[in-house]
Amino acid sequence: MTVSIQRLSPAEFAMLAPTLVDIYMEAMGYAPSIRTGRIRVWKGEVRSPGFTALAAVDDGVIVGVAYGFIGTRERWWDRQLVRAMHELGGPTQRDREMLADYFEVAEIHVSPSYQGRGIGKRLLTELLRAAPTRWALLSTPEVAGEANNAFRLYRAFGFTDVARNFLYDGDSRPFAILALDLAGAQYGSAGAQ
Repeated sequence: MTVSIQRLSPAEFAMLAPTLVDIYMEAMGYAPSIRTGRIRVWKGEVRSPGFTALAAVDDGVIVGVAYGFIGTRERWWDRQLVRAMHELGGPTQRDREMLADYFEVAEIHVSPSYQGRGIGKRLLTELLRAAPTRWALLSTPEVAGEANNAFRLYRAFGFTDVARNFLYDGDSRPFAILALDLAGAQYGSAGAQ
């Protein structure tokens, strides 16, 4: 198996959105009822500043996706991030620095049958390599003891906690919000590559 990581133009990403959303839904266990709405949202993301998208491809079949963009004040997720910081008594000086200059890792997903093969690591490495900001931020569902591939991946890269057990509007699962200082990150080193 030779999985390649390919950069997607905004037009390619929009065209492939149904396939990419299907990977996301399978990996996250979301109900089919959200599919149409997610496809619409993902297609709209291509207009975000700094939009970058990647696909993991195995013999012509897309098996993984990662994308992100520069965080801005008018985005829903940024408002949720600020709300999480306020709930923790902030924002702190570090929080303000992050809010001023971060790349939102919007999604990174690998088809369940391909997980555990280093594909997520390769996608995240390339996505962060392209990030034009000081910080990278993301969120992931909470898991007892951080015992899943996602947490292992993010911790290997050096992501640290911003907020834990945060509840987004519209999702009953608690999430962790994590940050990586790209200025000091060693994600391209042996530990996280």
